[in-house]
Amino acid sequence: MTQEQCTHRNNVQSSEKPHVYKVGIYGWRKRCLYFFVLLLMILILVNLALTIWILKVMNFTIDGMGNLRITEKGLKLEGDSEFLQPLYAKEIQSRPGSPLLLQSSKNVSINILNGKNQLVTQLIAGSSGVQARGKMLEVKSSTGKLLFSADDQEVVVGAERLRVTGAEGAVFSKSVETPHVRAEPFKELRLESPTRSLYMEAPKGIQILAEAGDIQATCRSDLRLESKDGEINLDARRIRLLRLPEGKASPSGTTSRQTVYEVCVCPNGKLFLSQAGTGSTCQISNNVCL
Repeated sequence: MTQEQCTHRNNVQSSEKPHVYKVGIYGWRKRCLYFFVLLLMILILVNLALTIWILKVMNFTIDGMGNLRITEKGLKLEGDSEFLQPLYAKEIQSRPGSPLLLQSSKNVSINILNGKNQLVTQLIAGSSGVQARGKMLEVKSSTGKLLFSADDQEVVVGAERLRVTGAEGAVFSKSVETPHVRAEPFKELRLESPTRSLYMEAPKGIQILAEAGDIQATCRSDLRLESKDGEINLDARRIRLLRLPEGKASPSGTTSRQTVYEVCVCPNGKLFLSQAGTGSTCQISNNVCL
């Protein structure tokens, strides 16, 4: 290549203008980008405002949320609370000086499970009443004295006095063991067995006392007083035996009409009256014992 050609080529290249390439977003794309950035900022501000409002309404603090406080001993909840699912807790107690209220529209159930997840004790308080299920039920006083105890074998009343105020009294299908049965002052005490027998037994003795009234024993068939090793004493100013049968004297006996009688006892324990004479007439009028 000659020198002239090189010079001509350089002049041509120098005479051409350089090309400029524009970098960026222009036109409607730029406007759309600004719109989305503005919308995002608005959403961020709204979200931040809602978060601050929720924190304010729910009363979020470093100690807890609302009436719920997190303490070293656990959770502390003030006011009324509603649980829609089962609540599992080791201990539930109220504030000092405030009552603990458990309220439900149906029932309140307390279940105690063993290590095998089996139900051993249950307490249900519902609209129909209170039901308790367990091996044993105990009621104690504030001093720890046993007031009431019940299990499969027996029911123990440890109070000083058991008081029954119902009009029909107390009904027991089995035996009752107690050292003392007494009515209230100026009230009657009645021991009754409508369809069966009534037995009163004691290893040492039975005392029936009415200081200001009468003692009445009524039965449909037989009234039996039995003492195996001792005796039966009837101690009173007057003893009346009503409607005793009167024994009839044999033809060889006296026939005079008497108004004085003697009380006779048959070998089987039956009592009857016999006309009194100069001597005993029980053997003469013992036809009642036959």
